[in-house]
Amino acid sequence: MANPPRPGARTWSLLGDVRRKPSPYEAVTARFQYTFRREPAPFELDRGAPLNQWYLAHREGSAFQVPDWEGFRDPYRLTYKDYVTLQHEREVHTDLLIDEHESARTLHRLDPAWVAVLRRLAVPLRFPLHVLQMTASYVAHMAPSAFITNCAAFQAADEARRIQRLAYWTRALADAHDDSLAETATARTAWEGDPAWQPLRRVLEELLTVRDWGEAFTALNLVVKPALDVLVNESLAELARDNDDVFLADLCTEFRHDSRRSRDWTRALVRYALEQRPDLAELLRDWTDTRRPDTQQATAALAALFAQAPVLVLPEDVRTAVGDGLTSLHTDSGLRPSA
Repeated sequence: MANPPRPGARTWSLLGDVRRKPSPYEAVTARFQYTFRREPAPFELDRGAPLNQWYLAHREGSAFQVPDWEGFRDPYRLTYKDYVTLQHEREVHTDLLIDEHESARTLHRLDPAWVAVLRRLAVPLRFPLHVLQMTASYVAHMAPSAFITNCAAFQAADEARRIQRLAYWTRALADAHDDSLAETATARTAWEGDPAWQPLRRVLEELLTVRDWGEAFTALNLVVKPALDVLVNESLAELARDNDDVFLADLCTEFRHDSRRSRDWTRALVRYALEQRPDLAELLRDWTDTRRPDTQQATAALAALFAQAPVLVLPEDVRTAVGDGLTSLHTDSGLRPSA
């Protein structure tokens, strides 16, 4: 008697013929961005509807394309549950850090000359950081795969966390020194009128006009955000610590955890794209080369304020740190400098 045929191995159809059980990360992420390359139109509307035209032009129509974006993976494999758990632990740590500084009244002991520098250099930060949040949210909405969308959405949440914590620090600084420090007009006046902020304001307002999802990702994650991360999380942290502002220094240092994840998934995505299409390197270099000079000039304008602190950090050291950070990120991502 012939043996009955053995059943085929079970698999997870959305992942292809992988013949293994998907991870929870894959199970809740794979093919969730179902509108990408969907015919006849991304959304169940007339193809000529403005929403469909937008996505067809700026997502499907982007030059930053590979045959299959579903093969990309976040190096941290974060689901929403994982992200919330991770950040809950970081927030508990940050709350304890803030409680410690408030109990010790460290802000009350700051040099008034240092507070004057903070008024121009740190208090307006909510405006540029909010642009980083908005652009990350746009990339999340426009990305061709949920594996990319998740990374960008978590990055936007990280920026909201940084904004919220710096806003709290600003209020505490105002309580310790001058109530006007916490007024919106104080930050807005500097952001809109201080010459040191205008080059960066121009860079960020131009960033908000980028529609192509690939260019928006490149401009944000390969140029503008990493430059500002070095300026805020590293150089400003160093300047604050040198001026006995341990509260601000500790906050900026804490933000490095979030920025590290951003850099890691950015490197992973660029490497994945270049593995599938090495010719994309030229496109990405064109986009980064277009944005990098203005971004470095913008951070250099702010670096000049570092020299006004009672204990200064040389502006050229800040400029070097920003430039080295960008070069390192580009090289690690597989983008060799242009010839």
